[in-house]
Amino acid sequence: MRILFLGDLVGRSGRSAVIDKLPGLVEANQLDFVIVNGENAASGFGITEAILQDVLDAGADVVTTGNHVWDQRDTLVYIERQDRLLRPVNFPSGTPGRGAHLYTARNGAQVMVANVMGRVYMDALDDPFAAMERVVTDCPLAEVADAIIVDMHAEATSEKQAMGHFLDGRVSLVVGTHTHVPTADHQILENGTAYLSDAGMCGAYDSVLGMDKEEPVNRFQRKIPGSRFAPATGDATICGVAIETNDRTGLAERIAPIRIGGRLEPVLPHFWSDPA
Repeated sequence: MRILFLGDLVGRSGRSAVIDKLPGLVEANQLDFVIVNGENAASGFGITEAILQDVLDAGADVVTTGNHVWDQRDTLVYIERQDRLLRPVNFPSGTPGRGAHLYTARNGAQVMVANVMGRVYMDALDDPFAAMERVVTDCPLAEVADAIIVDMHAEATSEKQAMGHFLDGRVSLVVGTHTHVPTADHQILENGTAYLSDAGMCGAYDSVLGMDKEEPVNRFQRKIPGSRFAPATGDATICGVAIETNDRTGLAERIAPIRIGGRLEPVLPHFWSDPA
């Protein structure tokens, strides 16, 4: 099975690039399933229902989030009727929405997607390791799910790596989000789980983490806020990771990073085609 994961959409430039390019990527590469992290899609803060629908219509099967999930207050309401929008699974019991769900891929396979948030330098949610243990116990790979994809939304690389090793052999992919910078450590771990510390963002890299440079630079210099952060409006780079899984075991056979457009050096998996 061919699966694509795209990192955090940041503002109009990031979401426009993905909405424009994703249909061609799905068709040209016969992608079976697509996950997009959308937590910064609405002016850098959260995601509206209209933007969510645009991303789903472009070819995403699931949209994950993270610590900005509730920045658009309407999300607390519409997330209950949108089962293809996930919030971190380790929010306390009773939080609206869902953190993990089983979906049907284009090829008919069953794909479990789990969104989990780290606790190092982040809001103190419930234990992410205990939460993921429940997910994989309730929906074991190659028994209930044909693939399991985990979006680990976290600040600390060590916590992301620990989650990768914790789930190695029990999920198809553990991919980090949140830091907006693509890492170069894509690999298949010892027991067959694909891993990447951070997928990077889909946004303008002539920026500070996708935000217009002026205000972040000002705050670092003066320690005084001058204005609200606003997403940068330059050309966006689409960043993410592609994997291919074994149809029998659900484990990863190939993993490769993706960078399309914008300022970063372009990279495509050798087993992909680049749409015009």
